[in-house]
Amino acid sequence: MSKYDLVLYDLDGTLWDSVPLIMESLKMSYKIVLGGTDRSDEDLMSYIGKPLTDTYWMHDEETQKRLVEAYLEYNVAEMKKNVIPIFPGVYDFLSKIQASGIKQGVVTSKRKDSAMITIELLELEKYFDTMVFREATKLAKPHADPLLEGARRLGITDMSRVLYVGDAVPDLLSARAAGADFALVSWSKMPREALEKLKPDYIIDVPERLPCIIQGAEL
Repeated sequence: MSKYDLVLYDLDGTLWDSVPLIMESLKMSYKIVLGGTDRSDEDLMSYIGKPLTDTYWMHDEETQKRLVEAYLEYNVAEMKKNVIPIFPGVYDFLSKIQASGIKQGVVTSKRKDSAMITIELLELEKYFDTMVFREATKLAKPHADPLLEGARRLGITDMSRVLYVGDAVPDLLSARAAGADFALVSWSKMPREALEKLKPDYIIDVPERLPCIIQGAEL
């Protein structure tokens, strides 16, 4: 018997390696709208996993709008070139978990239109029983709402039977708020120290470990 009934995944930095493009797009949005920015990489990276609008909170409403529009225009154009690679081993564990009969889904702070570009290019949709995008809930990560929505859609009420797989602090906090377990991918580009201090339930050192975690077995 498996330990979980549902595995939910973050996208950016978890299933695919989009963090370099996100950082490039953030910097380009500032270059296009304001001629540049003195914000550090560490500062910008701390917003990955949160809604895009949160990244620009320090600007006035009109500037925020222009920055978001510039980001999306540049980011979407690049994504359509199929420049985002999937992490090694992801197809294998998605296939194994699906074959075991356990439901899988996506919970992301990305908007549906932009997320679906890469999902379709990488042919990932066939693995998922539900996909929760930014538009689905009023509150985004680090709140519990997106994870609760993913479970609700599949009729799962016991959140202790849900595992969320992610790479950033908002992912971990969202899982904790929802009462789900959290697995941190070791290939995260986020600062590991801050994540490890929060003591994730699991650290996935190699992709092959995830199916073992779900079955309550050792690699």
